[in-house]
Amino acid sequence: MSPAREIPPLRLGYKASAEQFAPGDLLSFALAAERLGLDSVAVSDHFQPFRHVGGHSPASLPWLGALAAQSSRILVGTSVLTPTYRYHPSVVAQAFATLGCLAPGRIFLGVGAGEAMNEVAPTGADWPGSGERLERLREAVSLIRELWTHERVHYEGQWYRTRGATIYDKPPQPIPIWIAAGGPKGARFAGAQGGLITTSGKPRELYAERLLPNAAAGAAEAGADPDAIERMIEIKLSYADSREKAIADCRFWAPLALPAEAKQGVEDPVELERMADELDDEQAASRFICTSDPDEAVERIQPYLDLGFRHLVFHSPANDQLGFLQRFAADLIPRLRAL
Repeated sequence: MSPAREIPPLRLGYKASAEQFAPGDLLSFALAAERLGLDSVAVSDHFQPFRHVGGHSPASLPWLGALAAQSSRILVGTSVLTPTYRYHPSVVAQAFATLGCLAPGRIFLGVGAGEAMNEVAPTGADWPGSGERLERLREAVSLIRELWTHERVHYEGQWYRTRGATIYDKPPQPIPIWIAAGGPKGARFAGAQGGLITTSGKPRELYAERLLPNAAAGAAEAGADPDAIERMIEIKLSYADSREKAIADCRFWAPLALPAEAKQGVEDPVELERMADELDDEQAASRFICTSDPDEAVERIQPYLDLGFRHLVFHSPANDQLGFLQRFAADLIPRLRAL
């Protein structure tokens, strides 16, 4: 009889939504998450928010430096950064090496293939199809790893080049790279790199039949233990005093409810805002678990644990983030830890 598979410890994280809050407020919420017992903070990396009116977009790299210096326990990183257009991979490698020196063993780099709204406006680049974006991401990750492990790196890729580049301040512990994926090719790449990032609110079949099996296959092909890779999911949770309040809190995030085909290639937050404001409240809240009942919240989170996700990062749409964190810590952390 083969030994029972050891279940990785459960990590509960907080999504620091840079699209919604100014940098100082966002930092105070992240530090509150650490005080209240969460295990990680993942910050979005946007040049533009999903809404022009009332939106924010603090830069993730200096913000993470502030959080790394002021926190003491939590794991911190991006969910997710795109190291292919606004940032050259060498800049990302240097920045995260520095973060790893400031907070050894507490930094992760979450990366993805990007969105037009964050890359086109600041660069003027033409936005390519998903295939090219994934290949650029593969090359960028390869170069970042080269820079973290070698000196005088001469790199000649299809899109990126270096000439004798050296990262002089390397962290004492390796920094994991986790990949955001929405389809099988990206998930296979994620598994090979050691970690998958995805989001909640999609059909179960996507996770069970496309993302997780391909991530496991990618890990096996890379010679790694498929059971040991990171499986992180952002859980969109609106947890308030009433269901009506929970639904109303989602209004700011209505752009997330737009169909993928409607958002594809949209690079202007003014246009995203216009499209999202045509949705009614129930439609605007469709990507979120909306409840005031802690047992219902856990019941609706449980399927993601059953699928094998062991790092749950919670994204609240509420303006009152501190109130959400306090309710979450009191009502949901004990229930989730007991599962």
